[in-house]
Parts: sequence; structure tokens; C-alpha cells
Amino acid sequence: MKLRKNSTHQLTLLPLIAATYFMVSGGPYGLEDAIGQAGYLRTLLLLAVLPLAWSLPTALMIGELASAMPDEGGFYVWVRRGLGPFWGFQEAWLSLAASIFDMALYPKLFVDYLGQLAPDWTVGSRGVAWSLAVVLICVAWNLRGARAVGRGSIAMGALLLTPFLLIVAAGIWHAIAHPLGVRNFSAPTGGSLSLALLIVMWNLMGWDNASTIAQEVREPQKNYIRAMLGAVLLVSASYILPVCAVALSGMSAEKFVTGAWVAAADEMTGWHWLAWLLLAGGAITGIAMFNALTLSYAHIPAAMAKDGMLPRVLAKKTPNDVPWVSLLCCALAWSACLGFSFDRLIELDVTIYGISLVLEFAALVALRLREPAMPRPFRIPCGTAAVALISAVPTALIFYAIVAARHDRIGNLPALWVGGGILLAGPILWLAMKSVRAGQTSAS
Repeated sequence: MKLRKNSTHQLTLLPLIAATYFMVSGGPYGLEDAIGQAGYLRTLLLLAVLPLAWSLPTALMIGELASAMPDEGGFYVWVRRGLGPFWGFQEAWLSLAASIFDMALYPKLFVDYLGQLAPDWTVGSRGVAWSLAVVLICVAWNLRGARAVGRGSIAMGALLLTPFLLIVAAGIWHAIAHPLGVRNFSAPTGGSLSLALLIVMWNLMGWDNASTIAQEVREPQKNYIRAMLGAVLLVSASYILPVCAVALSGMSAEKFVTGAWVAAADEMTGWHWLAWLLLAGGAITGIAMFNALTLSYAHIPAAMAKDGMLPRVLAKKTPNDVPWVSLLCCALAWSACLGFSFDRLIELDVTIYGISLVLEFAALVALRLREPAMPRPFRIPCGTAAVALISAVPTALIFYAIVAARHDRIGNLPALWVGGGILLAGPILWLAMKSVRAGQTSAS
């Protein structure tokens, strides 16, 4: 599939880094419970080690495969070529199924933070209306094209991270002014290092999401690996520095629960306006993550439609390369789930995403073996055996997450049963799709 050069609609490097950032991270929001479970020292160790064991192998894998196959659909295309159509379909199914759980959360996140800023605005049906407004805003934003989403991500990233820069500065000032102050780096009583590990893994998921928009990236053969490594560094810094700052301030780790950054800012600085900025940043996070992930997910049905796996109408695009039918269908599906009360089961999210990631690493190794002569503008600088070994580390973490989820429940059902049902639905849908296509072929 030929890529168009010098398109004014394509993403350049910095917007791609910003969009990738929000496909993975919403800033330090979401790390609070990890600190509350493991304490500062262990959380910092996790934040230092997991980018090397979890994020970096994924970034390298994406760099190699995206440079070799910069096609719309990204990871779906890689798995289909490396492992065959069946596994390509499963890869797409797992990603789209996970999006139903994931995408319903970000409008709710926006509403929760908006409610803290102005409680009367989100009471009753107003909260649902605001959630729908987030969906509509992001659909309109995405209809303007990938470049508009990337540039918007840069602006929202600056707004989101500015309050945390002030927290970092306050932490440094406190350490200098009170070098002998009381600080407790031990784990809180009753905390769970296992849960903290899963929370940090969850906050480092989604590196492959940017691969689905390869046709909308300028010079993807060069820019993907640069963007992945740049985003890994940005995400790591935006996590580690604020955690270090609150640790140096002497604030007890036991106070850290969801939303504790607001209390931390108040305790560290006494500046109430900074707490309000953090609340506004939380609302921005909901929009920014939904917006960036919409850009990613909307291209999966479009790519499948081109392969004949879904109705061809889903591949229709606007003049600026937006798969508008696929975008609207995804938005309708997410909107229908906004009223559902999904618990944020991190283990289930990590499990579904993790299985799809295992398929991508399997495709990386399979393509090294089956198509060694494939042009790879970026190639992980080691042999196939070493690539398999690198892939084994995040794979082991994924299976650890599956084992850790064995006691969790969604309503009255074990979380593993729900995850297993989602996995089982993939082959059933594949068989149903094959039957429909066979019937259409015989009828014609």
C-alpha cells in the first residue's frame, strides 16, 4: 500500500509523540493507588524497572514492525501477516472488545473532575450529557484529521503537566529547606506490592495503539521508533518526578488514594489555586485520552473492511483520510456503554490487552523466521533468538497479571470468566464471519 509523501494532513514527530503519550498515559493521575499500596520507594522502583521490562521491549517491537509495514491497522496488519488471518482477526477483536471497557471510563473521568470543580453541573442527567458531549467533541476533533488530534495533544499535554511541574518544584524546595525532615519510604501497612505492580503496568499500557494510524504519519519508517522512545522517556519522567517530589515533601504514602494529587498540592504548597489546576488537569485528561484513543481505534474496523472481514462501507474516508463511517460506528458503540457501571478492574484490562500484545510479539518472531529478507528500516539490533528472549519478559508479566486476577470479580462473576468469555467470542465471531462470506460467495 503506497504511502503519500508530504501530505499536509500527516502527523510529524512531535504530534505523534504527544498522541502516543495520551494513548498510553493521562499523566500521573492513576498512580495514586500504587503509592498507597507499595509506598514511595517500591513505587519508584516499579516506575524505574517496568519501562525497561515492559515499555521498552514493546517500543522496540513497534519500531521494527511499523517501519517494515507502515499500513493502516497497525498491529492487526502485523499479526495477520505474521500468524495468518485467523489470528489477525483475534488481535482486532481483542482490541475492539477492550475499547468498550476502556473508552467508557474517560468521559466519566472528565465528569468526576468537573463535578469537583462545579458540583451542580454534573448532577443527575447532566453527568450523562457531559459524557456524551466529550464523545461528540472528540468525534468532531477526529474528523479534522490526525494532525489536528496530534496538535491538540501537544496543547493538552502542556496544560495537564504544568501543575505537576509546580509540584516537582515544591518538592525540590522542601528537600532543600528541610533536609533533615521526617520522611517515610516504607510500604504502608496492609499494602499490596502485587496490586501496585498491576497498577503501574496498567499505567504503561497502549504503546501499540499509535501503530494503527501509520498511513497518517510522515516518514513512519523513521518517526515511529523515534516517537516510541521519546514517549517512553516522557511518560517515565512525568511519573517518576512527581512521585519523588511528594516523597521528599514528607507526605505520608498512606494518604495516597485516587485523587490524592489535589490533597498533595494543598499540603505541599498551601496554594489552593494549584489544587484547582490539578482538578482541571484531571478533566483535561479524560478528553485528551478519549481523543487520542479514538484516533487509534477508528482505524481498526477500516483496515479490516479493506481486507473483506467487515462491510466495505467501514473503509470510507473523508478527503483528509479520516475513516468517518468506522469512526461514527465506534463512537455509537462507546456512547451506548456510557451509562453502564463498569468497575475499573485493572487486572481484566491488563489481561485482554496483554493477550493481544503476546500475539504482536509472536508475529515479530514469526516474521523474523518466515520473512528474513523483509525490508526493515529499523531493526532491533539483535538476532531472532534474542528478540524472542526480549519478548519473553513482557509476556511473563502478562501471565502474572492473569494469575493475579484469579480472585477478582465483575458483579457475581469471576473476572477471569469474563475475560475468558471475551477470548472465546473471538473464534466464534470468526466462524460466523466465514459462514456469511461463504454464503455470499455461493450466492454470487
